[in-house]
Amino acid sequence: MLWKDKYELGVSIVDEQHKELFQRVDAFMQTLRSSASWDEKVQQVNETLEFMKGYVVEHFRDEEEYQQRIGYPGYEAHKKIHSDMVDFVLQVSAEYEKSGFDEKLMQQFGGKLLAWLINHVAAEDQRIADYAIEKGVAGNGNDN
Repeated sequence: MLWKDKYELGVSIVDEQHKELFQRVDAFMQTLRSSASWDEKVQQVNETLEFMKGYVVEHFRDEEEYQQRIGYPGYEAHKKIHSDMVDFVLQVSAEYEKSGFDEKLMQQFGGKLLAWLINHVAAEDQRIADYAIEKGVAGNGNDN
């Protein structure tokens, strides 16, 4: 499992979503790396991609709402990182459909997605948690 407890921000909705994302990306990578033929894998890959397109947007929105609620000063910059990632996912997705579901494209995408997720959650998102703790607003928003 890719998830590590040290990634937790202490905001239950965000942490749950992060765990779900890690789980999905983990499963996605395992599917991509499995020895099954591409024809056997393609449906599962397509389903994961569709899920990611919707879920990532939803998760980012929730995370941004939390940042606004606690007055996180890095909000604008963080929001830009999110929107760049959404653009990237949508762009790859469109290219992938146009290419007739090219395997090589998905293999590259999987690697990038995984690296992005770990770096983002472990670095960028931790700054939000640090700020919340410093300001004494950690856990604010757990119960929505």
